Amino acid sequence: MRQLTGLSAVRMLEGYRTGEFSPVEVTEAVLRRAEEIQPAVNAFVRIDAERALDAARASTRRWRRGEPVGLLDGIPVTVKDLLPEHGVPTLRGSHSVDPAARLADPDAPAVARLREHGAVFTGRTTTPEFGWKAVTDSPLTGITRNPYDPGRTSGGSSGGSAAALAAGAGPLSVGTDGGGSIRIPAAFCGVVGLKPTHGVVPSYPPSAFGTLAQVGPMARDAADAALLLDVLSGADPRDWCAARPAPGGFRGPAAVEGVRGLRVAFSPTLGGQVAVRPGVAAAVRRAVEGLAGLGAYVEEADPDLADPVDAFHTLWFSGTAHLTRALSPAQVARLDPGLREARAAGAALSARDYLAATDVRAELGRRMGLFHRTYDVLVTPTLPVTAFTAGVEVPPGSGSRRWTGWTPFTYPFNMTTQPAATVPVGLDADGLPVGLQIVAARFADETVLRLANALFEAGVAGVPAPALPGAPAHAPERTPDLAAG
Repeated sequence: MRQLTGLSAVRMLEGYRTGEFSPVEVTEAVLRRAEEIQPAVNAFVRIDAERALDAARASTRRWRRGEPVGLLDGIPVTVKDLLPEHGVPTLRGSHSVDPAARLADPDAPAVARLREHGAVFTGRTTTPEFGWKAVTDSPLTGITRNPYDPGRTSGGSSGGSAAALAAGAGPLSVGTDGGGSIRIPAAFCGVVGLKPTHGVVPSYPPSAFGTLAQVGPMARDAADAALLLDVLSGADPRDWCAARPAPGGFRGPAAVEGVRGLRVAFSPTLGGQVAVRPGVAAAVRRAVEGLAGLGAYVEEADPDLADPVDAFHTLWFSGTAHLTRALSPAQVARLDPGLREARAAGAALSARDYLAATDVRAELGRRMGLFHRTYDVLVTPTLPVTAFTAGVEVPPGSGSRRWTGWTPFTYPFNMTTQPAATVPVGLDADGLPVGLQIVAARFADETVLRLANALFEAGVAGVPAPALPGAPAHAPERTPDLAAG
């Protein structure tokens, strides 16, 4: 039997064009895989089989007539359960959300773009409550687990999307990233995740975290990520920050230009600020050496950045207070305990505190702007650790209080609004994926994808698929009602 679930979106489209297989066959295989992995991984809030198959049948008819629509006709996609989808509940990992409310709301811009391009929506993926932290567990849906080891976290907050991709439940997903929430789970689960420059992908409703947050593509390789970014990007009148993409899109240049002559700064520890696990450090360094072998000019160099965690906390905790401001005392009592703490901290902050943190952002942006006069890209580990025990916010014994204690490579670039991607570059001694982060100047998203794709083309990036057990090693504390309707 053909292994359709492991195919890339690019390969699926090729198969549709030649008639080798159909959108119905692929969608049926992806839906079976989603149901198969759900008990062990708990990646889905909802698996929408009936609607997906209806859409796949319509796509199959279009392909047979030679009249496909858009760039993703018949490609199965999943969407993080923070982005509204017309007619489907957006539960946001919270008991405070009424499942029957706002079903008539219009599609978020990203969802609308997918629909315009013929994508097949197979499911909604899990998120921590309101996407507030970097691991994916919530009072509503329980714990989302890592396909490489269900005893480990998938990361977050787009953890359901990353776990579904890694486990073969579709080639593409749309996530959100306010402090690393695309890149963190993508690194832990061995897939690709890109936080675009703020404004490249339009967003609505606006995030409570303001310009820290961005919608972006998640995939199993860089070519698929570039394809999905082409679909998602562009202006939308609902988003006052959204900008039109460069002519020609992201796929062509990212695929053909290569990296010869690209000026790459490799910062293994951000100037000694970060303690990186040896297995992570070794895998990232090997990948950087491979990058140099492709003709890039690579130099160890650190950006002049002090850790902005205090300023980030001011912005982030303010956002949590804002997004939960209308909740009743009874609803607040049912929130994730960590979210309640962050909410209280945010409520105690002043406008002056917020503006002071914004000053820190501006200085970070200035310094990175100067840095990119010398270097086209900055390369770092995505995270200093690999996936740790599921169900906790910080690695056991780490001494960290909040998730920012183990994500020092990700949130600075939300503050500067630069494009940043993670690609998988190996497994550690425990068989867990390691991610390498690629950062470029604002609106140099194509450069990030160009370097990522070159690593895949050269065999430097990419990891084996997880040997996910057929029977669950850990049952989720709560499995959502996945039926459509």
